Amino acid sequence: MRDVGHALVLGLSGGGDSIALLDIVADWAGRHGRRLLAVTVDHGLNPDSRDWSRFCAEACARRGVDWIERRWEGDKPASGLTAAARMARHRLIAETARTAGARVVLLAHTADDILESDWMRSRSVEAGGSTLGRLREWSPSPVWPEGRGLMLFRPLLEERREALRELLRAVGQGWIEDPANADARFGRSRARQALEAGGRALGAETPYPPSTLGVGPLALPLGEGFQVGRGISPTLLAATLLSASGGSTPPRRDRLGRMMDRLRSGEDFHAGLAGARIEARGETVLVGREPGEFRRRAPGDVRLTPGQSAVWDGRYEIVIAEPGWTVTAAAGRLNRLSDADRAVVSGVPAWARGALPVLIRDDATGPVLAWRKAEVRALSPRRLALFSGAAFRGAGDETTQEAGLFGTIHGETPPADLFSHKDHHRGLG
Repeated sequence: MRDVGHALVLGLSGGGDSIALLDIVADWAGRHGRRLLAVTVDHGLNPDSRDWSRFCAEACARRGVDWIERRWEGDKPASGLTAAARMARHRLIAETARTAGARVVLLAHTADDILESDWMRSRSVEAGGSTLGRLREWSPSPVWPEGRGLMLFRPLLEERREALRELLRAVGQGWIEDPANADARFGRSRARQALEAGGRALGAETPYPPSTLGVGPLALPLGEGFQVGRGISPTLLAATLLSASGGSTPPRRDRLGRMMDRLRSGEDFHAGLAGARIEARGETVLVGREPGEFRRRAPGDVRLTPGQSAVWDGRYEIVIAEPGWTVTAAAGRLNRLSDADRAVVSGVPAWARGALPVLIRDDATGPVLAWRKAEVRALSPRRLALFSGAAFRGAGDETTQEAGLFGTIHGETPPADLFSHKDHHRGLG
């Protein structure tokens, strides 16, 4: 992560793992002239949380690191509190990182977290996010669209939790022990207790195996979905569904398993899952925005402000140069597009065309395909590329160079000559 001018953001809870990471990264950032911003999220769930924030603030001040607190405001859910808190934390950190101009968020997950996640996954087919695989050193932010363009970096995945605490004890550094870690009502706590009781150790095991995401799918024209093979891995299919739908909730493992069975059987079918449509005909399998779900939860119109990016439907980022335009869905307006625009749209499967963005002027001029008047970034191909590792894979190897994470992904924005849309049908890998 050298020779990059962007700030780095570090998620700081005050626990032993995150304090150890703060020590390591503060030293590195100081030597390389990188701004480091630590973010502490107060969930408002513990009466001592304000004291924890003060502890984090003081820890950063001693190390010359910028610090900010974000609070999870509003009502808390009666069920699924742990998952909701986790997503709120990611969302607040992502918002802070984007405001700071950061592209990478550092998190202090360890080898123990991998073991605990595996234990939890083995006991629940509905474990949150389990269909997207194990913790990885590099992965995209799980919140969308707030986390677009952000990567999570976990540099401590091969370290044991106790080893990090030994390092802190050696220098007289304390940390916070969250009592929730010992509360058996929570799955993570039960996993930790079970593993401690069983005495399971990593030994010579590899806690972070190579990615098994497989070969990247092909992006459809204008980034409106993907073509995949029937042999796609479950993990990559789950990532493809999320990317195509613009959603943030992975499919349940049991439903994903049934979908995999249908694909592998060679059956011709179309079905919906996780807000996406899967259409299988022979060896061709298309994945795109599910039309029924799109109609039931249609994205609202977004009035565009010149020079300011707006995300529409979680799948397109749009910047307009002139005032007076609103982005809306092509559904119900396709027959009013120009012949030139209809020629471009013809490359998209008929059932997916209504989910394309078009622009309407205040004087009711239009519709026009959004690419005609605005800079449009199709987010789905980039999101899937970050999921699958294509965005940071070079010459067949993963890179840990931050500068290599954010190259242009084909399909984000059509070329200046919109009529060269035949070139869009290319792979992500």
